[in-house]
Amino acid sequence: MGFLEDRDLNDVPDIREYYKGKTIFITGGSGFLGKALIEKLLYSCSDLDRIYLLMRSKKGVKADDRLAQIYNAMAFDRLRNEKPDIFLSKVFIVAGDVMEPGLGLSEEDRTLLVNRVHIIFHVAASVRFDDPLPYATKLNLGGTKEIVDFAKDVRNLSSLVHVSTSYSNTNREVIEEVMYPPHADWRDTMQVCESIDEHSLRVLTPKYLGEIPNTYTFTKQLAEHVVYENKGLLPAVIIRPSIVISSVEEPFPGWIENFNGPVGLLVACGKGIMRSLYTDPNLIADYIPVDVSIKGIIAAAWLRGTKKLEPTDDIPIYNCCAGNLNNITMFELVDIGKQLAATVPLNDMIWNVGGSITTSKTLHYIKVLLLHCLPAIFIDTLLFILGKKPMLFKIQRRIYIANLALHYYITKQWTFDNKNFILLRSRIKEQDMKEFYYEIEKVDKYEYFRKCCIGGRKYLLNEKDEDLPKAKAHYARMVILDKAVQILFYGYLVWCIIKTEYIMNGLKFLYDVFLI
Repeated sequence: MGFLEDRDLNDVPDIREYYKGKTIFITGGSGFLGKALIEKLLYSCSDLDRIYLLMRSKKGVKADDRLAQIYNAMAFDRLRNEKPDIFLSKVFIVAGDVMEPGLGLSEEDRTLLVNRVHIIFHVAASVRFDDPLPYATKLNLGGTKEIVDFAKDVRNLSSLVHVSTSYSNTNREVIEEVMYPPHADWRDTMQVCESIDEHSLRVLTPKYLGEIPNTYTFTKQLAEHVVYENKGLLPAVIIRPSIVISSVEEPFPGWIENFNGPVGLLVACGKGIMRSLYTDPNLIADYIPVDVSIKGIIAAAWLRGTKKLEPTDDIPIYNCCAGNLNNITMFELVDIGKQLAATVPLNDMIWNVGGSITTSKTLHYIKVLLLHCLPAIFIDTLLFILGKKPMLFKIQRRIYIANLALHYYITKQWTFDNKNFILLRSRIKEQDMKEFYYEIEKVDKYEYFRKCCIGGRKYLLNEKDEDLPKAKAHYARMVILDKAVQILFYGYLVWCIIKTEYIMNGLKFLYDVFLI
């Protein structure tokens, strides 16, 4: 972190004082991280001047209506209850698109932002692993270039925070908080995507990516170089979250908006439709709660923004991840999931929670065929006969595709060095500790994932807490049914073995011997 380590912060304003009166510009404000960032800023830094959100315009939908759609999200329940007027009075939309030249801003909006903005949070990105290279390049790489170009024109820029990913350098086993050599030249990559036809590029993409697993990782790493090339020119920070999952505390425990990471696995297993996971049981997965990530992002902007930019300044990089502070193996995750099935069961389980981690790819595919596909076809056939819409095979197909995309990440081990991220929290002032200090090592894993399951029920599946007794009763029936089917199945196997001619001849021989 260089110059940030040795700074005397005695005369530096605290975080809330720093954000007081500041105008903030955010891309990706409608996403999971974006909503959490907006909510935390408004809740804990309420004296900020205003927040501008860059959002694409939609035909027939007014900016106020789009703003209302964001504000209606459950993420803002705390704000609606405790500070009901702050969102609509301080958050505004500007029409634009990070994939368009000049961010697609009108001259009027650009002039407004250039003259008013102090802090930029660039959160917008596509996190899909299977995006075509031209699209991922245009959004993740080109969007970052447009933000950097815009930031150079902002007159009173205090801090620019670029949100990347800890997995931007997956070709390395140990990933430190440094800028590694680029996978390719980012300018050449943009030119290639603009000049080569779509079909040829789709064929050439695997070769162009080389040892990098997907277009997401590839373009996010190149985007870091767009920012890093401006060290000494922009007051920039690069922060790399790992897999961002449910909140520990804020805006409330267990809040989540997507099925990414372990929550999706727990939901699929909790519904009884996922019976095999191909991974190494000893593999350590790195997850970061969304509220911990947001506190780090806000603190990083503060620490950078409270120092005057000098030509010799480097750009600090933070691996926003658990690292060795608090990790969990895939075996522990599956085991906790099975334990939680009895206490926090999901509504309408199709079968009892079961299955296991499979280390053999061949055995995994056999299990997928026998335990995923065949039951799905059977149940969908029953649904069709009953005049209802078949759905389970479609769900299993989505699970299979998701597992294919995750395969690289759940079969390979990385070590993330997060010294800077840990050091960052040590610079937080005493008066900011309650609101902004983040601590991962004391989080109880079982209790945390219990709240994750409760949050998954509520925020992802829209299941009500009052339905929990009914879900527990259904779970108990599924356990009994599962045991009964197993007894019948294995009993039938034993009977078939006993009935074989070899066994019958052996029994007859024993009978004759003892009879004599």
